[in-house]
Amino acid sequence: MDRTQEQDPTRGRFRRTAQLVCKFMKRIQEEETVGTAVRPYPHIFKTKTSAALLDMLVEEGLPSPKQVPAMVRFIHQWLMANESDGHRLDRTLLDLTEAQPTDVVMSLLRVAPSCDRAAMAMWKTILCSPRTAEFVQLRLLDVLGSWPEHSTCTSDGDTTRVLSLAATVVMWKILQEPYVPHVLILFFPRLFVHLLFQAYFSTLDTPEEVDKFWKRCQEQHSLAASPNRFAVQTLKSLLCQMQCEDVVKIMERYYGWDTLLCADTQHYAVGLLAREMSFVSLPLCSRIFCYLLQLLSTREPRWDLPALAFLVEVLEYLELSEDSANTILQILPRHLQSECRERRCLALRALLKLSDDPSLAEKMCSLTESLVELLRDTDGEIITMTVMLLSFIVLENDMLIPSPTTLHLVEALLPLFDHDNSQVQLVSVLLFRTSVVLLMEKEKKALKTYVQQSLLPLFFHCHDINQRVAEASQETLVCVTKFLKKRDLENLVKKEQLWMFAECLLAEDRSRAAEHLRQALRYLRSPQEPLREAAVRFTGMAGRCLRGQQDELQVLSEALDDMAHDSSIAIRSLAVQTSYVLRAVQTSEYSIFDDLQDHLRWAWRTRPHLLGLSCLRCWRSAES
Repeated sequence: MDRTQEQDPTRGRFRRTAQLVCKFMKRIQEEETVGTAVRPYPHIFKTKTSAALLDMLVEEGLPSPKQVPAMVRFIHQWLMANESDGHRLDRTLLDLTEAQPTDVVMSLLRVAPSCDRAAMAMWKTILCSPRTAEFVQLRLLDVLGSWPEHSTCTSDGDTTRVLSLAATVVMWKILQEPYVPHVLILFFPRLFVHLLFQAYFSTLDTPEEVDKFWKRCQEQHSLAASPNRFAVQTLKSLLCQMQCEDVVKIMERYYGWDTLLCADTQHYAVGLLAREMSFVSLPLCSRIFCYLLQLLSTREPRWDLPALAFLVEVLEYLELSEDSANTILQILPRHLQSECRERRCLALRALLKLSDDPSLAEKMCSLTESLVELLRDTDGEIITMTVMLLSFIVLENDMLIPSPTTLHLVEALLPLFDHDNSQVQLVSVLLFRTSVVLLMEKEKKALKTYVQQSLLPLFFHCHDINQRVAEASQETLVCVTKFLKKRDLENLVKKEQLWMFAECLLAEDRSRAAEHLRQALRYLRSPQEPLREAAVRFTGMAGRCLRGQQDELQVLSEALDDMAHDSSIAIRSLAVQTSYVLRAVQTSEYSIFDDLQDHLRWAWRTRPHLLGLSCLRCWRSAES
């Protein structure tokens, strides 16, 4: 009331400042209740006083964490209104972030999901400061790895979902800066993995909400055509920042990035990426490997296929610690029984690489039962790797496996004697022989059926063009005849009198001649000429034992007629002759004297072992 003329301007400034404080506090309170619904106050945001007031409030201590999201929104709008004074609120922002990092990150992603100019300034501030960088980067990685959205409630109760693509936009813009915050290098493995899997998921499915958001980002920043290509673009930028430009170029040369964007071939692209990164920077691959192990051991992610592809490729180049090796052996078994063929293949490839470590042999023995089940798979590649792995466990390390599992192994190995892959044949025969030896005393009765079924396949593969398979088959045939206590057959095999072995096998039990014939018929279609020739000769021998069994002889005649078109002239001629003889046998009467003649002929050929044969007793009975 008693002011002087000089005091009038002072009172006017004080009044305007008091009004501004009231409006500012009202603004903060409204932000707390309204949430993200921001209303413009241009006359507040365009004054430096409002920034000073916010500084003062933060310096005095936050009255309540609920005010942090509102203050973050205020800073963003203030920066939008004051482009020339972009660092005025840096200290205030850092104080807020240090106190409530989750609130700051989530609020900033919600208020500016497409990362405009002001938001970018704020991200640079908090990602470049040692006070806040680590906390902020960890929160961003959480969002980035939560495709398609991440939901975290901030202190003011805001539960608005944040799209993980918004965090990718932030990372991409940061990576375009001349100076990249050191924290990105520190957390490179996590950032690499999350970007890689975002490309994976966004290829499989892009929700409508994500698509709408992406169109807004495209308009604002002129970005890639689709979210998955943008994730790949960001991944390229990250690799270039890590001095891995050669990896980016090689991936482009082999169309690796395009392969990554195809749902059916993504794991191949990840394998190529891992392999090339191993050549360029093994330490980086080692860090990624450790992070993937951590993820795969703590959860069952939907992206385990590309993760496995990466692990398998770098396994060959890394020296694993004992803990890492144990972790892998805990992860892989569940993939062996997966319905996905690629997961089974990758798990087997990883185990084969681990099999080079002798210290893991005993631990891998626990996988035997699962591996035996895989032998019944229809996929040739899976069977090949499974047989190789079982051979390592059983043959190379002399590991004892439980008897029931060994019986299942023997049963599963029998069909593999005729596998297309000669290596599978060889290992299967060797495994079979070892298993028979292991079970010779323990499970003799149960094993006898399988051993009897192996006689004829082993006999035919003694004629195999692969010398190693032929030798292994002959040695195994000696083993199984010894197991069956057929000393006469054993001696014939040892002396390599294989056709005498065949006649003896047919003659000693004529009731099984039809069974032997059915087994032999499939070898008429063998791709190997020696096996087809042996099959024709054996069926001719078996046919003479089937006099009177018209149905069996008819099947045999038809099979031999088909051999008239064989690519080998010798086999065609042999088949025609055999067919002619069998038709003559089929139409002629067969008397007891014919039977006696057959026995005498067979007895004469096997005369060194005559006394031990059952047919000799039949001959003596007929003579008396």
